[in-house]
Amino acid sequence: MSRIFDALQRLESERSGEDSSALPQGPDLLRLAERRAAAKWDAAGSRSELDSVTNGLEEGIDAIEVAPPSVVPKSAPRTAEALPKADRAEILEKLPMLPILLASQSRLVCVTDKEDPTAEAIRLLGVRLRDLRRIRPLKKLLITSTIPQEGKSTISANLACALALSSDEKVLLVEGDLRRPSLPRIFGLGATSGIQDCVKDEGRSLKGIYRLENAGVWFLPAGEVFGNPLELLQSHQLQSVMERLATYFDWIIIDSPPVLPLADTSIWMRMADGVLLVTRQGTTQKRQLQKGLEALDQKKLLGALMNGAVASTYSGYYGRSTVSS
Repeated sequence: MSRIFDALQRLESERSGEDSSALPQGPDLLRLAERRAAAKWDAAGSRSELDSVTNGLEEGIDAIEVAPPSVVPKSAPRTAEALPKADRAEILEKLPMLPILLASQSRLVCVTDKEDPTAEAIRLLGVRLRDLRRIRPLKKLLITSTIPQEGKSTISANLACALALSSDEKVLLVEGDLRRPSLPRIFGLGATSGIQDCVKDEGRSLKGIYRLENAGVWFLPAGEVFGNPLELLQSHQLQSVMERLATYFDWIIIDSPPVLPLADTSIWMRMADGVLLVTRQGTTQKRQLQKGLEALDQKKLLGALMNGAVASTYSGYYGRSTVSS
């Protein structure tokens, strides 16, 4: 994913007129871009100014592509209003905490190795999502892929941690794959209750939701699902629970199954405000990608993230950065 940094450096070089070799590199360059973006958002008073910021960050970046504001429908639905911060904090801090057990080769780099290029790229994605939220409702974010083994679960876990650890926002990570859940393995968790218990409780006591120690996020696992998972997903109670949860959290990251061939993702998509599609270089085939894109709601599709991108100009400095589920 070092091509993200290549693009940022080219943009900074063009902006300042300096030789790119004399500009900040790696984490310093990302922080500079974040400060510039934040300053422009604070000063922006018109739609054209917002467009110039988002379009500038997108130029030349092929690892992460977020749809420009021009494709966002003006009639986008409003998201649920959050509870007052003090009330939320009091309730959420009382939820049971689960210790996480990360393997030595854990892919949860936003917790274990914050200076890793992949962690920097995920934080940049978080910055761009926050920027996008300034001009459209965006709280419930669905992350999916076309087929298995493209890394969507690890992206979901890292993004949730990055959003939480870089601010005081409350972030809930939802295990949306009720058939083959993988998030507990990423965090090193054992068997727990989960979505079915939360639905039975109608979200009143937030039963089935846990705080993950040292990760900064709350987690709603799949737990043990009795019967057909599709029936649970289609239940009116689940949609009501998701709306209730949206009043407690600033972000809800839903890790859904691959869009092909199951119907589960289409149901989760109805409850989401936006969708990110994860692809993997060397794995995702063009035909599969086309079918996956056709199955997604184009009004909610924010863009695509290329996982496993090979480093280019600064390959000697950054090496190869890749994550997998």
